Amino acid sequence: MALPDAVEGADAAAKRTAMALLLLSEVAAMATWFATTASIGAIRTHWTLSPFQEALLTNSVQAGFVAGTLVSALLGLADRFDLRRLFCGCAVVAGLANLAMLAFEPTSPVVPLLRFVTGACMAGVYPVGMKIAATWAVGDLGLLIGLLVAALTLGSALPHLVAAFGQLDWHLPVLGAALGALLSAALIRFVRLGPLRSEAPPLRLENALEAWRNRGVRLANLGYLGHMWELYAMWAWIGAFMAASFRERYGNAPPFPPELAAFAVVAAGAFGAMLGGWAADRFGRTLVTGASMLASGCCAIAVGFLFGGPAWAVLSVGVLWGVAVIADSAQFSAAVSELSDRRLIGTMLTVQTCVGFLLTLVSIQLIAFAGTYFGWRFAFALLAIGPFLGLASMLRLRRLPEAKRLAGGRK
Repeated sequence: MALPDAVEGADAAAKRTAMALLLLSEVAAMATWFATTASIGAIRTHWTLSPFQEALLTNSVQAGFVAGTLVSALLGLADRFDLRRLFCGCAVVAGLANLAMLAFEPTSPVVPLLRFVTGACMAGVYPVGMKIAATWAVGDLGLLIGLLVAALTLGSALPHLVAAFGQLDWHLPVLGAALGALLSAALIRFVRLGPLRSEAPPLRLENALEAWRNRGVRLANLGYLGHMWELYAMWAWIGAFMAASFRERYGNAPPFPPELAAFAVVAAGAFGAMLGGWAADRFGRTLVTGASMLASGCCAIAVGFLFGGPAWAVLSVGVLWGVAVIADSAQFSAAVSELSDRRLIGTMLTVQTCVGFLLTLVSIQLIAFAGTYFGWRFAFALLAIGPFLGLASMLRLRRLPEAKRLAGGRK
């Protein structure tokens, strides 16, 4: 890998080592996100959960993440403190919170509280990881953040894989996620920061408002909101959709576990994130995000028509959706990094994720009730609203002069 200009003096091997360790840290830490969501099927065999309780197991993490990112953005934590220590401390607390869950029944009100703590800690993992990656980026920001999102995707999918082989014990995905977070905390201490670092800005609460005042950043964030309306609701409920679809056609004898199908759908996004990052650095962020949202919105509608159909057909569209739904994710963050004041990149990324995950609280809960009261054949179609509106925002950004600052310009 040739490293021009600012990174020329840095050892290319150091960059590869740092990114490899960062990616492993992200995979291990992000497994905590869906640890209980992947265990819903196993939990149902012993406890009765209402739709609200099921959604709360995921939404409490989202709410915690929103609270954590809000505090981090207002205080500028990702721009003012050592990134590795912040990442490490948050990963340790997330791991301990997941270990503590093992002492309670899943219907206990303590469990959503611990999930909230987990989500708050992820505010010091995901945006901070993107900031670390940005310190190494010279002409390959989209790819580096795409690799990070691929790691996040794989980490989020792992609990589904564990659940497929541990149906009788809901503790297994939670325990695995807790150990992963603690491993992540150890690994991040060995990650070296790149040379593209800026001075810490003074503490000003109004710095967070730059995400709205900057026109280019605002449009990139609006596109991100459309993306987030769809992404986490799909990830949260694709397992339930697969289980219901297989049960509709095959009864209690599906050709393969629905948890395995859910893992394949979510994990396929890792390829999508890497492909999106590679393409965006060459052909433009607005083009890649627009094409991804168009494809994922169509999949959200199409998958419902296949409900109860052959497993191979449902899984095929699901995997295509899994690729498309995340292929654009890193590029919204890359766009914000390129359009923001370099001193405020960490804060801008944190604000972006804060508002995006706040929106997921609505869409996750909406799909929970739509699936229950209208049926899975129609529920996911509601998610198509987000990417179609996000597409409109990115087309508008594409026409602005600011678009020339993005990789690939206005191509």
